[in-house]
Amino acid sequence: MEIVDEFLFKYKGIYFGRKQTTPENIDSAESFEIQDDDVFLITYPKSGTVWAQNILSLILHEGHRDGTENINLMDRAPWVEYHISLRDLTNLPSPRVICSHLPYHLAPKGLRNKRAKIVYVFRNPKDILVSMYHFHKIVVTFETPKSFDTFMENFLAGKVTNSLWLDHIEGWYTHKDDFNILFLSYEEMKKDLRSSVLKICNFLGKELSGKEVDDVVDKAIFDNMKMDPRANYRFLPSAHMDFSKGDFLRKGTVGDWKNLMTVAQSERFDRVFKERMEKLPFRFCWDIQEDPEPISSLREENNM
Repeated sequence: MEIVDEFLFKYKGIYFGRKQTTPENIDSAESFEIQDDDVFLITYPKSGTVWAQNILSLILHEGHRDGTENINLMDRAPWVEYHISLRDLTNLPSPRVICSHLPYHLAPKGLRNKRAKIVYVFRNPKDILVSMYHFHKIVVTFETPKSFDTFMENFLAGKVTNSLWLDHIEGWYTHKDDFNILFLSYEEMKKDLRSSVLKICNFLGKELSGKEVDDVVDKAIFDNMKMDPRANYRFLPSAHMDFSKGDFLRKGTVGDWKNLMTVAQSERFDRVFKERMEKLPFRFCWDIQEDPEPISSLREENNM
């Protein structure tokens, strides 16, 4: 382990938050025992994780869907590599929903048997950058950004928690055949939430009635999630979050990067990421006015 500064350490080539996890936690995650009906949510930070976390638990757990379970989201769908939740993952009710930001090579080895399922949610990286910048302002255990420009340069260099965004999405996509995995974009979910819910249900083999799907969609709408104390992460203690500086669930929009990034910063971002992004099979949606294509209709997946 390499201690980078007060807030970050580097382990097995990846940056992690010193207050969020430890090398022992990461090693434990790699050897975590997988059950056949496990559902893993994998994301790079600020890609719509909490949203997808809520959707998966609504689909799989009727008690959450009908409002009879008074369990917060982090306990209903806990993290495998972080110690912010004390929930014992081995005793979670089946099917377990488990979350992770880990790169493919540090994820639980048992996922490679393809029996458990992975939902990988991705988002356009400019919105990730802006969301992460605002997020760092309210997380007590993260370094407060000195400026957006400095934070952007760290993001482009991968000197942030979970390292380079491009490495994360590229790694999971390149090794997709090792896993039973569904790729879903944040923008596609935003454009047509009901269709995205049905796509997830189909992937998980979970049949819901029309009313049950309606209930999932209603509870997963951003404004409703923001008001739901079980889903909005307001339950996190002040030792972790300073909610006087903002909300965990901030805007939930597409294209918010345009409100913060200058033209020069956007062009700089494009120069650094463009070449590798063009090799990915995903056509990224940069504004809600654009029409994001479903993943299934994207160009052939042989460009990597």
